[in-house]
Amino acid sequence: MTEAILLVGGKGTRLRPLTVHTPKPMVPAAGVPFLTHQLARARAAGVTHIVLATSYLAEVFEPYFGDGSALGLHLEYVTEQEPLGTGGAIRNVAERLHSAPGDPVLIFNGDILTGLDIKALVATHRTSRADVSLHLTRVEDPRAFGLVPTDGTGRVTAFLEKPQTPEEIVTDQINAGAYVFNRSVIDTIPTGRPVSVERETFPGLLADGAHLQGMVDSTYWLDLGTPQAFVRGSADLVLGRAPSPAVPGRCGDRLVLETAEVAPDAKLTGGTVVGRRAVIGAGARIEGSAVLEGAVIEPGAQIHDSLIGAGARIGARTVLDGAVIGDGARVGADNELRDGIRIWCGADIPPGSVRFSSDQ
Repeated sequence: MTEAILLVGGKGTRLRPLTVHTPKPMVPAAGVPFLTHQLARARAAGVTHIVLATSYLAEVFEPYFGDGSALGLHLEYVTEQEPLGTGGAIRNVAERLHSAPGDPVLIFNGDILTGLDIKALVATHRTSRADVSLHLTRVEDPRAFGLVPTDGTGRVTAFLEKPQTPEEIVTDQINAGAYVFNRSVIDTIPTGRPVSVERETFPGLLADGAHLQGMVDSTYWLDLGTPQAFVRGSADLVLGRAPSPAVPGRCGDRLVLETAEVAPDAKLTGGTVVGRRAVIGAGARIEGSAVLEGAVIEPGAQIHDSLIGAGARIGARTVLDGAVIGDGARVGADNELRDGIRIWCGADIPPGSVRFSSDQ
């Protein structure tokens, strides 16, 4: 059996206002909490036992997923009382693992949407006899990421944090946020204090002569850390570009969940998802967007690459482009909001009061 740890404790600060009332992994993507996609893909790869390392709004997870039996999983939950970082979170849940010292344990970050071949990563770990194996992916501009150069056999040779000059960019391979640890390695992580696997654990293991193996898998990969990326990831799931067995319906141009109401002449395209009890008015045009549960889009509204929070209301003829509207907010008729603007939860924008606004 291969078991896994899912790191879902982050506050999701970059995703606000989506994460004011909801932890980042529980924000809906393609109609279900994003975490559902990760759990379903792990189960499809043969994982049966997963420990969730929770912190921010930890009380939300277990009431929704329970013991995991509905997904064919055995789920357990461990809550950090103080933030412990990625490495500290991994060590904090170690006592819930069932693995023997030499067994592999999968570890996932809770904000990465990926088409990673999980079985191949585990197989690479076993055949290379590594202590830790990392999923690596290639990106055009690696300056915002940690670089992970490897030798001709895939063995990791260094960890380079966020290079800025051309001389520092020695590879386009980055740490993609999924790992396989031997259980014995997890037990060496210090307890009771914050630890970063990226800045402390991995460089320390490398300095001590441990075998860290990289596996490059350049299938779909997206860090959902920003609202724009989250909207894109949800649309890609609906369109079938990002693989998941948890999408609640057939992949296509649109996904309308049960109990949603869509006017016959409304046009939904580009992977738009409409949540339960949401209402889409006559003549509305919605492209590449997510309309969450109970939201109302009034007639003639035009929405592009935006996310409409649960219970929000968008007025007639209002134009949204790249906007994020918090839960319960009201945007009156005949407004125009563009370029990454975020409207806070419960805010009330009067009709015709905003014609254009840039990123805030």
